[in-house]
Amino acid sequence: MKYAIIADIHANLEALNVVLEDSRAQGCTHTACLGDVVGYGANPKECLDIIRGMNIPCVKGNHDEMCSVDADLEGFNPHAAEAVHWTRQQLDEEDCQWLRDLKYIRLVTSFSIVHATLDVPQKWGYVFDKLAAAASFTYQNTPVCFFGHTHVPVAFVRDSVVRGGTYSKFKVEAGKKYFVNVGSVGQSRDGVAKATYVIYDIAEQTIELRRLDYDIATAQAKIRAAGLPERLAERLAQGK
Repeated sequence: MKYAIIADIHANLEALNVVLEDSRAQGCTHTACLGDVVGYGANPKECLDIIRGMNIPCVKGNHDEMCSVDADLEGFNPHAAEAVHWTRQQLDEEDCQWLRDLKYIRLVTSFSIVHATLDVPQKWGYVFDKLAAAASFTYQNTPVCFFGHTHVPVAFVRDSVVRGGTYSKFKVEAGKKYFVNVGSVGQSRDGVAKATYVIYDIAEQTIELRRLDYDIATAQAKIRAAGLPERLAERLAQGK
């Protein structure tokens, strides 16, 4: 059984299609989504329809939450807030209800998924370092938990201590716990301007990071045509 673990699509249809095509080519039999299907990009409805139509395990991201309710956008930067306002106008009530109904944490076979943190998932905290990861490990009840939100792929491992770092492919070892960020499908932020996701091979107990080229120019053109902030288009090519 191979799972494609995807996160932070952010309404980037070009990136999502490339990732889904690659996951099929790699023999993935299942998919799980770590949230933020919408926000930032110009195809929220199309991306949401694809994910909802796949009937896969999916958790709620902060953009999913804010785009599906009429709430104050305190804490969002101006560009993100403008994208949220625009996205709300693109979604119908059924779309919003589906997003509102998503859970913050889900168990998927032998692993768990969350958008941000396991300790207070609804607070949308960022896990960039070992200290932040340690707080989530306290609440982790599975050997492996995948998370997103930062758009930066990194793996934290706990045995006697918590360690962390970048990765390309590694094997899950018995007796250890893994809290793994899978990067972002639609808006990379670690300086690599590619669509990123993870393949979790449960039989082989391996976790592999996949980075793919996609049609950035088209995604940028759609953002500009929608009248969204220029910064949201520019950063796709910068990967940050």
